[in-house]
Amino acid sequence: MTEDVFTALADPTRRRVLDLLAERGYGTATSLAAELPVSRPAVIKHLAVLDRAGLVVSQRHGREVRFVVRPEPLLQTAAWMARLAAQWDARLDAIRALAEE
Repeated sequence: MTEDVFTALADPTRRRVLDLLAERGYGTATSLAAELPVSRPAVIKHLAVLDRAGLVVSQRHGREVRFVVRPEPLLQTAAWMARLAAQWDARLDAIRALAEE
């Protein structure tokens, strides 16, 4: 799942879509396209990538399809990165200790 999150977040437009959804609580493809330099069909494609990565979920409200952020995959990815950083910190501390001996 972490790989899908990184793939989805690699694109600056998708990151902006997530930012907009997080700021507003939800958004439609039309409302997002109004604030982005891309077309509505392009926004729909970006939302599909975010959906496949588990970063957004769609909810139908009448004729409207609203998208909301799912924070769980971001939290899992952040936790993985924190574990990786801690491992590197431990390695660097061990190297520092060896160098100081």
